[in-house]
Amino acid sequence: MSASLEAVIGLEVHVHLATRTKLFCADAASFGAPPNSNVCPVCLGLPGALPVPNAAAIGLALRAAIGLQCDVKRTSRFARKNYFYPDLPKGYQITQYDRPLATGGRLESADGDGGIRVVRIRRVHLEEDAGKLLHDRIPSCTAIDLNRAGVPLIEIVTEPDVVSPAHSRLFLQRLKQTLEYLEVSDCDMEKGSLRVDANVSMRQAGSTALGAKTELKNMNSFSSVERALEFEIGRQRARLGRGLEVKRETRLWDAAAGEARSLRGKEEEEDYRYFPEPDLPPLILGDAAIGDAAAALPELPAAKEARFRDTWGLPAYDAAVLASGRALADYFEAVAAGCGNAKLASNWVMTDVLGWVNLWQKPVADYPVPPGRLAELLRAIASGSVSGTAARRVLAAMAETGRPAAAIIEADGLAQVRDSGEVGAWVDAVIAEHPEEAARLAAGDAKITAFLMGQVMKRSKGRADPRLATRLLLAAIRDRYGGTGAGAS
Repeated sequence: MSASLEAVIGLEVHVHLATRTKLFCADAASFGAPPNSNVCPVCLGLPGALPVPNAAAIGLALRAAIGLQCDVKRTSRFARKNYFYPDLPKGYQITQYDRPLATGGRLESADGDGGIRVVRIRRVHLEEDAGKLLHDRIPSCTAIDLNRAGVPLIEIVTEPDVVSPAHSRLFLQRLKQTLEYLEVSDCDMEKGSLRVDANVSMRQAGSTALGAKTELKNMNSFSSVERALEFEIGRQRARLGRGLEVKRETRLWDAAAGEARSLRGKEEEEDYRYFPEPDLPPLILGDAAIGDAAAALPELPAAKEARFRDTWGLPAYDAAVLASGRALADYFEAVAAGCGNAKLASNWVMTDVLGWVNLWQKPVADYPVPPGRLAELLRAIASGSVSGTAARRVLAAMAETGRPAAAIIEADGLAQVRDSGEVGAWVDAVIAEHPEEAARLAAGDAKITAFLMGQVMKRSKGRADPRLATRLLLAAIRDRYGGTGAGAS
């Protein structure tokens, strides 16, 4: 029976909104403050304290919902979700239940099997976060930090359209990228700004009936989500294959052990005793507010990738890398427009700019060479004023000193040499130093050309015109060895 089973996966994604203050009070929503320093009677749930909605949080939630192609409701309502847990000081969470902010969205992503698949968004709703339990601060005790209590969230709930663990990772990467483009959150999983729960069940392939569902928690990276789903699908498949039932429960992912462990029985909606929040009126959005938010949306990642392919003529891989972040995409476009050669710009941005970003773990905005200056250097390469090898020395000097490319090329004597006599002298010296390699080239070993050319460029300190040097090298081989092989033809 297990061979015909398929997984049904849905995701619940909690995203901290990028506001300065909490959802219903004026306490700071910043990360990393001393424990219990950003609290007040409202987020502590003290008697008589009343919530006041944060307009900035509502605006960001609206922006996210429109960016995910949701149907935004003109009227939505806050509700109380009642449960007891030490990190929930009020004994309830203010969220949205039967009347959420938005429903019916969609987001496309790669599916891990070479295709593109749509995942439907069931709902996007506003809610406040709970506090945080700390198990490693006081020996044998659990501490509570309530700074996070009341921080504004949106919860994004998908339909069970995710088809595999790999698809879940790719979808979440696209979702994170989209939210970052929309600038609604920093989506920093290490800070808890983006958290994912996954629901998974098994059913007979082709059936529409759903099996017993388990919920996976405590996954702190997209790769952890993928690994946890792989484990849980295998566990459920094995149980069903032995004729055992799958319990409806919440399971905690243990990354170190590589397994998900039972935490508690899965709650039903009735257990939370939802009812309308009596201290807050309905949230009413006018057509003008929704229209203004839609008009202000940036170009989103999928559209930008398509434009990079269609307008700039980039390969799909280049387009995906360069559109992976707004700052990187903007930098590339400025360089491409400035140098007039999109592929050359793509190569240098992906290799040198991203190399610097990854090495120093800093944002693209901190890269010390402005796009206009890099475009100037690439124009010099395209015109033959400087070789690609020497240009990398120039770029390093530009990053270190802030000087423009032309000044460095002139001051350091890095202009490309096109004088046949000077380049020919370098070629002759290389042939004299490497007679065995030269003989192999004459005999037709074309692969050795790259080695000899590398030696010429090394001797010239990257200044030799590569096309001229190659022509002179092959001519010298014919003259000296009378070679007729492919390398010297």
